[in-house]
Amino acid sequence: MAAGATREQIVAAADRLFYHHGFEHTSFTDIAGEVGLSRGNFYYHFKSKDAILDAVIDARLAKTRRMLEQWESEAPTPAGRILRYVEIVLDNRTDIQDYGCPVGTLTTELAKLEHSMLGQAGRLFTLFREWLREQFALIAPAEQADQLAMHVLAFSQGVAVLANAFRDEEFIQREVDRMREWLRTYER
Repeated sequence: MAAGATREQIVAAADRLFYHHGFEHTSFTDIAGEVGLSRGNFYYHFKSKDAILDAVIDARLAKTRRMLEQWESEAPTPAGRILRYVEIVLDNRTDIQDYGCPVGTLTTELAKLEHSMLGQAGRLFTLFREWLREQFALIAPAEQADQLAMHVLAFSQGVAVLANAFRDEEFIQREVDRMREWLRTYER
């Protein structure tokens, strides 16, 4: 297998394990075992767990950018694009109920650890915030765009935390329906 493909497999496995078990509770051995590599071969690709975390964050950022671009091409209105973001909690409800939000759980864990990569992980929220702000700037007064973006981010994080705590699918649906109704007030 080519080195680039092996590296991608390591990053994908680490991303999944960090999400399911947490960064702190995932070891080199866990990741190597998931990919089927010896520790020696593993160290050829990554010298430290922080290097893997950095690669995972970069992969998540790239995946998120592609997703946002797709939403922009598929949804004709800013409110429709924002709705795509809101509906992500429905699309991923099974994982969210089991593990929480992948961005929120990672940043929370890194904050508790006072980890030096917290700022890097926070870039994921920043990407969503900036994108949502751009969408709201098209349909609301510019001075409100960032506040509205933060409102939607807070909504998604709150729903994710409570969905994980209560595992209540009806709650998720009800909250998304409320957010849909609220977004209709911004349609033009």
